[in-house]
Amino acid sequence: MELTPAQQDMVSASTKDEILPVFKIGQRVRLIKTIRNDGTYPYANTGDILVDTGAEGYVRKIGDFLQSIRVYEVNFFEDGFIFGCREAELEVVDLDAEGEVDEVAEELRWLKEHRAKKAAQKAQEL
Repeated sequence: MELTPAQQDMVSASTKDEILPVFKIGQRVRLIKTIRNDGTYPYANTGDILVDTGAEGYVRKIGDFLQSIRVYEVNFFEDGFIFGCREAELEVVDLDAEGEVDEVAEELRWLKEHRAKKAAQKAQEL
């Protein structure tokens, strides 16, 4: 029996995700698949388009569904919506090409530098 494209998408979307998250909290992502209402969003009919392909947002939280499906809570700031997305529905936005800064990465870099300076100062005091 041959599967339709819609059935193939459902099969590929139901597989277990990678062990470690692909995206980080605060990372800017782009939607590569249209999000349609599967019946869990009460303010639209089942099958209605909620967010179109190409919409950009930031990862707010990372959670798991049934202990094997990773769900990223993404704030689609331009549309004013927050929805859960799967890894297969998202891609990283190249922040350097747009001249923007990944705030989480920048803060982590600063913390590492700060801790290294403190450790060097402490070593000099000894």
